[in-house]
Amino acid sequence: MEGRRTNDKRFMQMALQAAEAGRGQTSPNPLVGAVIVRDGEVVGVGAHLKAGTPHAEVHALRMAGDRAEGATVYVTLEPCSHHGRTPPCCDALIAAKVQRVVVALTDPNPVVSGEGIRRLREAGILVEVGVCANEAARQNEAYLTWRRKARPFVLWKCAATLDGYIAAPNGHSTYVTGEVARQEVQMLRRSLSAIAVGVGTVLADDPRLTVREQGHPNEVSAFQPVRVVFDSQLRTPPTAALLDQPGRTIIYCTGEAIERRTDRAQALSRSNVDVVPVVEGPDGRVSLRAALKDLGQRGYISVLVEGGCQLSSALLEERLVDKVVYYVAPKLLGRGIPALNGPVPDSMAEAIDLCDVTWTQVGSDIRVEGYPVYKQDPSTKEG
Repeated sequence: MEGRRTNDKRFMQMALQAAEAGRGQTSPNPLVGAVIVRDGEVVGVGAHLKAGTPHAEVHALRMAGDRAEGATVYVTLEPCSHHGRTPPCCDALIAAKVQRVVVALTDPNPVVSGEGIRRLREAGILVEVGVCANEAARQNEAYLTWRRKARPFVLWKCAATLDGYIAAPNGHSTYVTGEVARQEVQMLRRSLSAIAVGVGTVLADDPRLTVREQGHPNEVSAFQPVRVVFDSQLRTPPTAALLDQPGRTIIYCTGEAIERRTDRAQALSRSNVDVVPVVEGPDGRVSLRAALKDLGQRGYISVLVEGGCQLSSALLEERLVDKVVYYVAPKLLGRGIPALNGPVPDSMAEAIDLCDVTWTQVGSDIRVEGYPVYKQDPSTKEG
């Protein structure tokens, strides 16, 4: 039994590795990998590569052919049981006469959750759940958050000096980190479905917010996440660089701003730009929760926040940041624009702790990753 558990973990880790082939391409679908093993030999490997294309199990079954009969299938997420843009994977596994299916995680999608496992068991297939569940949950943290909270997974990326500044006092920030870290950020942009900034960043930096080809900083990649601007009073100029880039742009503002600045709203609205009014928050600005809910309804499951201190602080204050990726550069400014400008705490006990923290050297910089642990507050608790 111990030997089988060891093999199950080893083969599931292979499936998790296979799933990575689809990173940045499957949204709003999850990352899924599958490995088929017969008599200790891997006979099929597959990954879900793009939304609307065959799922991981189908690719693996095609590779295995007749050798799938009587085999064990390792899959990182519960096989689907419904007809979407592709047929149910449950049907394919049953038709292939596999003997056993090992699943890392059940799918929180209400049209799947538990149903895929039930159908496989009803067909006489042995199903085991939970192998490498933590690793699978981390791999699909964006998809799981989107399904469970009805909003995108929010990742705050920051690049700051050793003394905590993201720019010089005059706003100059080119460049805080080195080339290796900047290349990493391009890969990070490529892996998420949206990039968000506040209007202050648009006015100060006029960013393009595009993914550039590796090694070619001036060449725009074919894949572009949607660009998101939180702009309560509709101050984004029609000449902003991000409006003329490939892909879509969404500008969230208040309804009052559209009524007051009709000409600006019309000038901003283009074939690839949506100006979207959302309700005001208690401070008279765009409700971040309402905007994120709208993004989720549009099928964007993850958002990379690259805005300045105002947007980042507001998201943290609302407990909407799910993950932090913080680059620390070995530089000292002495004075400058801070990474955050939220409410001033009275004690260290009020600080937001990070859990599951990792520290990695990236060129001459340090990357710190972790997940915020918010103090319990029932008034802001999400479902």
